[in-house]
Amino acid sequence: MLGWCLALVLGLSGWCAVALVAAPPAWAAELQVSEVRLEPCPASDAGAQPLQARPSGAACYALRGVVINPGRRTVVDTDLFALVLDASDEPVLPNRSRLGSIGDVPPGSSTFALRLAIPAGTPGPFQVRLVKARGFTAPVRTRPGGDDELLPLEQALAG
Repeated sequence: MLGWCLALVLGLSGWCAVALVAAPPAWAAELQVSEVRLEPCPASDAGAQPLQARPSGAACYALRGVVINPGRRTVVDTDLFALVLDASDEPVLPNRSRLGSIGDVPPGSSTFALRLAIPAGTPGPFQVRLVKARGFTAPVRTRPGGDDELLPLEQALAG
């Protein structure tokens, strides 16, 4: 019985070693963010809905900036984290520090834009603080296909 258990444990540990070699871990990478600004979405953007149509809704804002990848490899599945404050230094998006994904970031400087829905009637001007971007050295999410459509804000950056 002891021999069978030992063989099972050794067999499973060998399988685990093969699995680890076949799929190397994805390490996290923190990137630098600069030139961050929050501005209303362009009127032509699909997310810019008039406040008259939904007075209790939300206003569309675009968070734009530059992300800097100092490494030699592309950082993938990058998320942007920040704290958005209103005129009285209260959080605009409480309990939400992850604002969204900015995708893959090649080495060097790249621009980004994220669409944010800020509750209508929130007093401005807005401040953006504690901005961070974190990604990985290997994909951790399902990759989009070639036929996936980009949002208007993403199209403006890609084109």
